[in-house]
Amino acid sequence: MPTRNIGIIMNGVTGRMGTNQHLIRSILAIIKQGGLKVSDDLTILPDPILTGRNESKLAALARAHGLTRYTTNLQNALDDPRNEIFFDASTTPHRLHFVEMAVKANKAIYCEKPTATNLKDALHLHHLCQKAGLKNGVVQDKLFLPGIRKIKQLIDTGFFGRLLSIRGNFGYWVFPGSHPDQPPQRPSWNYRSADGGGIIIDMFCHWRYVLDNTFAPVRGVFALANTDLPQRFDESNKPYKSDADDSAYAIFQLQGEQGGLIAQFNSSWCTRVRRDDLLTIQVDGTKGSAVATLRDCYIQSEATTPKPIWNPDIPQPIDFFNSWSKMPDATTYDNAFKIQWELFLRHVVLDEPFKWTLKEGAKGVQLAECGLKSWHNRQWVEVPEL
Repeated sequence: MPTRNIGIIMNGVTGRMGTNQHLIRSILAIIKQGGLKVSDDLTILPDPILTGRNESKLAALARAHGLTRYTTNLQNALDDPRNEIFFDASTTPHRLHFVEMAVKANKAIYCEKPTATNLKDALHLHHLCQKAGLKNGVVQDKLFLPGIRKIKQLIDTGFFGRLLSIRGNFGYWVFPGSHPDQPPQRPSWNYRSADGGGIIIDMFCHWRYVLDNTFAPVRGVFALANTDLPQRFDESNKPYKSDADDSAYAIFQLQGEQGGLIAQFNSSWCTRVRRDDLLTIQVDGTKGSAVATLRDCYIQSEATTPKPIWNPDIPQPIDFFNSWSKMPDATTYDNAFKIQWELFLRHVVLDEPFKWTLKEGAKGVQLAECGLKSWHNRQWVEVPEL
């Protein structure tokens, strides 16, 4: 069977997300399975090269996973015709420069979100790739999570009847690092505005593509945010001023009749979890409701809906969880990042459609920018079509 090797520059993957989701659980997993078999006559086999600023980190990561290709000289990697795809998982403020370099080198572009810290730069990257005729994409991993896919299945089969509302609850307690036995689970740059940190710029990009692709396009937002923990400790255990927003509360209006659907999303790195998962999304409709987690989905039909009566003087007689049913896994679900990586590889090699482009990434940055404007000005902000 012919094998099509494809060199992939993996820039900035020494970070948590780049290492775990993109390198180990996506590219290395594809290699381990023998490549991406697209037909009896062709298999696509990734050939990664790790790039970044810290040679010792790159060497350690490559050695840990049996890789031989790594370099701190990104330009040399871009000049090598063996490498056809440039992937970027660096911090957001650096993405603009790196992608510009890759476009000049005529590489296909795939990158993490947010694609930029502002809409102007995000659209600039989209237009650069469009003008150069380069294939491009942005990570939109939550669309491929089992829980979100099950919600989409319920919508497509008419389970909900007429959709009424959507409510998302995301977050967990990110330790500030003030105690040595409780180190932070996230890098310190996430909590510094100058480094591109902030929960609005991070999470509103996710909520945009989830809402747009699962329900309807976002057309307006009202948001409030806060910096709940003004001091955290960095990777050297030194205190720093965490001035980026670490909690945000938003109402999104979606396109549709009668004013469209309303979606409420709470996002916080300063909350302790007492729900089914780190992310839950409840969808209510006239004929039924559903609550999705990252992997599961629980449903309640009109016929099984209990009839509560308000009476605070007695213990609640209804176990509200009993009337929900867990949807079965109708298929085997692969890693969400890996699924999208495979689709992008097919796009580059076979020219198959790939709709999650840098323009879609710019929509996420647009919503974050509108959310920040709403918060700072205390006003409702329309989200125009790009």
